[in-house]
Formats: sequence, C-alpha cells, structure tokens
Amino acid sequence: MTKYILLSFDIEEFDIPEEYGQPLTEDIKFAVSKTGLCNVISLLEKLDIAATFFVTANFALHNQEIIKQLSQQHEIASHGFYHSQFSVDDLQKSKQTLESITNTKVVGFRMARLQPVDDAEIEQAGYEYNSSMNPTYIPGRYNNLLKPRTAYYRNKLLNLPISVTPAIRFPLFWLSFKNLPLSVIQLAAKLTLETDSYLNIYFHPWEFTDISQFKLPSYVKKDAGSKMIDKLEKYLTVLKKQGEFISISEFKNHFNKINKY
Repeated sequence: MTKYILLSFDIEEFDIPEEYGQPLTEDIKFAVSKTGLCNVISLLEKLDIAATFFVTANFALHNQEIIKQLSQQHEIASHGFYHSQFSVDDLQKSKQTLESITNTKVVGFRMARLQPVDDAEIEQAGYEYNSSMNPTYIPGRYNNLLKPRTAYYRNKLLNLPISVTPAIRFPLFWLSFKNLPLSVIQLAAKLTLETDSYLNIYFHPWEFTDISQFKLPSYVKKDAGSKMIDKLEKYLTVLKKQGEFISISEFKNHFNKINKY
C-alpha cells in the first residue's frame, strides 16, 4: 500500500511574540512571515515536493500575488480570517476571500493554534475537511488524549488530526521537530507512517527566517532560520524515500476510495 506524506504550513501574521508581551506592527508581522515563506517555497521547489498551505485571509489580502502563485503548485486551505481573533462568520468569509484571490476551490480548514471549532459550523461553511486537532497533551494548550488519533468522518466532514505516534501519542508537530534531535523525529515519523500509512505534519513559514530579535522562549526560537531550513531539507529528503508527498485534498480522495465514502 502506498504511504502518503501530508506536509502543510500555516501562513499567518507573525503574532506569536504578542503572546509573550511584545506588540508588533502589522508590517513586521507580514514581513517576517513572507520572508520565511519565500525560503520554504525555494526548498519545496528544490525537492519537488507538493504541500498544503493553510492561509489566513488577512495575510492573503496583503500578499495576493505570492498566494496566487503558490496556488498554482500547492493546495491553498483556510487558516481563518485573522490569526489572533475569530468569529464563526470568518469561516465562510476566509474561504470566499482565498477562492477569489487564487481562483481555486478551497476545501480545507485549520483553526489558529489548533483550537476547537464546531464541526457542524465548518461543514456548513462549505469545507470538506478539518485539520485542527492535535490528539495529544500539550500543557497549557489542550488535552486530546481521548480523541481519535487518526482520520475519521463526522457527518460529511473529514477530520484529519495532526500525526502522533501510536500508543504513547508522541507529537510530531513543529515544536517537537525544532527541539529534538533529527534522528528521534525520523524514527517516530517512520513508526507512525508504517502504522497509519500516512503522516500529517505541519510547520510555520516564520520558523524559517531569523527571529532571534523577538521576545520568545528559547524553545520557540531554537534553530530558527537557516538551521531549520537545513534540518527540514534532511527530514524531507528521507521522507521522500518512505512515501509520496500529496496535498491533503488529494489524500481525502484516496481515503474516500479506501473507506468507500
């Protein structure tokens, strides 16, 4: 059976310093994310890898040309309208805005900071899948240890949790990648891929540029910029030998065929 790698990036206003008491101007928020995004795009082109980009409508409106170009090679999905605030109306508004900019259909959604949103509201807004849940325990953020670990349907909406290892639910998201040796991440990813036949991993473009000047915990700033680019390149190069990189919407179609939805 073919194994699939679902690589995604959350493109948003770089607002994480504000969580730690450092206010930023809108120009800085957009500039940091855009710089990192250009680095990510270059790496994906080099490795010939397809990815899914969850984009806030706010970022897209301020960077329309780059998002339009990105949509020609990769899937564009919604990351809400703004990254630091949310209302239910934003579900449909962000979808319509992204579709207008890219002239492509937007079928996927991921909530900022992986916070919970009612599946019924997401489905009603016209989305076909939701990748907003990390089925593990992150202190101060969420405890999803009792929730499904792998993809499942709720009504007509496919829920696609972020990948964690079987049994102990070791998280494979960006903070783990940033702070642990690459060999550990590679081993955990291989185990998960062999068990689940797919891997759902995500990062943020701002991780791939210099953020040393901002007031952030060391575990957030660790290896940012060129070190992260090099580390990701090594990681993706190994994963290319273990599975096929496809967009999440493509995976949804494969999942439906296998499970006869």
